[in-house]
Amino acid sequence: MRNPTFHYIVVVDVEGYGRRLVPVQASLRAAMYEVTENAFEDAGLDWESVVKLDRGDGILMLVPPTADGVTLAGKFVIALNESLREKAGFFSAEHQMRMRVALHQGTCQQDRNGWVGEAINTAARLVDAGPLRAALASAPAATMAFIASDDIYRSVIRHGYRHIDTASFAPVEIDMKELQETAWVQIPGYPHPPHLNPQPAAQPTPPPAPQPATAGSERRAAAGVQFHGPLTFGGDQVLGDKTVHGNEYPR
Repeated sequence: MRNPTFHYIVVVDVEGYGRRLVPVQASLRAAMYEVTENAFEDAGLDWESVVKLDRGDGILMLVPPTADGVTLAGKFVIALNESLREKAGFFSAEHQMRMRVALHQGTCQQDRNGWVGEAINTAARLVDAGPLRAALASAPAATMAFIASDDIYRSVIRHGYRHIDTASFAPVEIDMKELQETAWVQIPGYPHPPHLNPQPAAQPTPPPAPQPATAGSERRAAAGVQFHGPLTFGGDQVLGDKTVHGNEYPR
């Protein structure tokens, strides 16, 4: 077994692949490879240097560190979404192709039968995670949903590099098999995953409206004087702006 080497790990998976008839599956697989290769080339990434591990309804790709996380999380995701939208323009409903896409990073080892590594397992689980499936299902107009591991988010996405819309990512909690961590979901073309929209902040209760003042109270307020209850002068009392003589005061 060779020494472990660092890779970016990209996984694409076609939504609803298993429910299609076999001839349609074959067509979708060809289209899946085509749009993925086109996205790599459009993003300026070397497709030939990528190790491609076929998953039937998806591809797990080991991208060498000659690439970079900013391009993969930015230009590549944008290019893949555009390539999928182009296909959607002339694919029938039966051939509808929407993808779940995951991005992670870590060390991998090659043996005589293929590749192994914890990072590979994590990427494979991310693309199958329930929160990512729910995100794509919540956005019927989307062609893909993208999930980035917390490692990718902290090292790349949160810094707001060009072609990466940090505000469009929402955190989700992954709890499956041996993976329990926070990951970050984006749906290209949406400002925020629809089912994860933040709740609007509670609005403060407005203060009660002031009561209209009487003419007398306005005059006293202007003079800086406040009266509490009737003011008595001998047998007379002042009520508001009216003087009531002692024999007139109600009992």
